[in-house]
Amino acid sequence: MTSFEELWRGLLPVGRSADSGGYQRFSWTPSDASCREWFVSEARSGGLTVEADRNGNQWAWWGASGPDAVVTGSHLDSVPDGGAFDGPLGVVSSLAAVRLLKARGFVPRRPLAVVNFVEEEGARFGMPCLGSRLMSGAVSPGHARELRDPSGVTWAAAMDSAGLDASGIGADPSRLGMIGTFVELHVEQGRGLVESGSAVGVASAIWPHGRWRFEFAGEANHAGTTRLVDRRDPMLTFAATVLGAREQAALAGALATFGRVSVEPNGTNAIASFVRAWLDSRAPDASSLATVVEAVTSLAAERGDRDGVKVTVTAESTTPVVEFNASLRDELAALLGAAPILPTGAGHDAGVLSAHVPTAMLFVRNPTGVSHAPGEFATTDDCLAGVEALADVLQHLATR
Repeated sequence: MTSFEELWRGLLPVGRSADSGGYQRFSWTPSDASCREWFVSEARSGGLTVEADRNGNQWAWWGASGPDAVVTGSHLDSVPDGGAFDGPLGVVSSLAAVRLLKARGFVPRRPLAVVNFVEEEGARFGMPCLGSRLMSGAVSPGHARELRDPSGVTWAAAMDSAGLDASGIGADPSRLGMIGTFVELHVEQGRGLVESGSAVGVASAIWPHGRWRFEFAGEANHAGTTRLVDRRDPMLTFAATVLGAREQAALAGALATFGRVSVEPNGTNAIASFVRAWLDSRAPDASSLATVVEAVTSLAAERGDRDGVKVTVTAESTTPVVEFNASLRDELAALLGAAPILPTGAGHDAGVLSAHVPTAMLFVRNPTGVSHAPGEFATTDDCLAGVEALADVLQHLATR
């Protein structure tokens, strides 16, 4: 049987930047194709049957597919310059857990599958968890087909160029109906397990969160000849909005981040004419999240009025609070020796599926607490503990 370490080493170089050590694994790109090929090869070598669904999600079945299946897995795409563990740890651990169960001589009573969801990060086309959202009917196929990357390429064109048929994307009730239980293993994106002294934990909930596109329309002009009082500079409005977002998040006990921005005409000696930026905000509850977003929107508009800048705000994606199935959560925590139960501010495919099927998440300790960056990390010993825990969970669920 191929070990976790061997599986991990095989995937590790794919899409990795030699300069930063971070990853550029974006949907329907050559690095994504290599990840998908790796998944097919390793799943088949582990004795699993592989197929892709109508939305491009990959499934590896232990035996025949069927209803009431126990499904595990995660995603292989990354954020720009992301870490090695976010997503891939769950896929690699799932394949390794299945091989461990086979080595134990276990034979599942329920169908069992490993899934690799597409476009979980939303890094290329802007909508996170798109593969699971499409499957569950949370986003319309027409809207998804027209999503565009920064170069203007649509999801439909990119998917077609990768050799799949984008005309068939959309809600997949028969596929969704096969899932009896879904369990996603993920590296912890924080230091909760470091503080608890545990290698593995169980998720309680996902904070409500979303992405909002802010557009600031001003007037281009010469940086060296235009008086300050004559300027309509959208960069000033944008800068004030960034600072205001941080202040509002602190007041509400929430999080607010402007991490992506584009500027036109983007010249050193030119006043910008247009700024487009994306706000990512998350909070412990829906009320706090709404308070932050409304306050940031208002202060952006007020500052825009003073600067002569038009401000437009568009919600690109919003996700309500996710409370994972309480009985399943407690059952798995007890199975794993009173594993700690902790919330997360990060979104996951498990959160999307939780509205439809009993869903749980396992976290593996991250000693740095860093995520979405090259410093993201988990020790080999903790990864192996995660594989053991996931194997125990799958065996428990597939025996019922």
